[in-house]
Amino acid sequence: MKRLNKSKGDIGEAIAFQYLKKQGYKILEINYKNKIGEIDIIAEKNNIIRFVEVKERASDKFGQPSEAVDKHKQYKIAKVAQYYLIKNKKIASAVSFDVLEILDGKLNLIENAFEV
Repeated sequence: MKRLNKSKGDIGEAIAFQYLKKQGYKILEINYKNKIGEIDIIAEKNNIIRFVEVKERASDKFGQPSEAVDKHKQYKIAKVAQYYLIKNKKIASAVSFDVLEILDGKLNLIENAFEV
């Protein structure tokens, strides 16, 4: 089951990647990992570095996909982002923590989905 979820996640991230590119985002990293955790997509647009978590669901039976990004997940994403910025000496006018939901094939980009 874990392998099936991984391949579904890979498909969702590929869809998200193409969507963001079409919206004019410069993709900096995909599946960025370090010892703390992982960020699905790191992108940049208008000098804002965006850390994007991709969440996909076939239905809203268990809630909206973005609801899966709980406080614990937000904290981990923020720590990974902080490490990424320092390690890569990235300077941006701002950063944004976004969630790209894919629900039943429809995409919804939630910019500034959470603050840390």
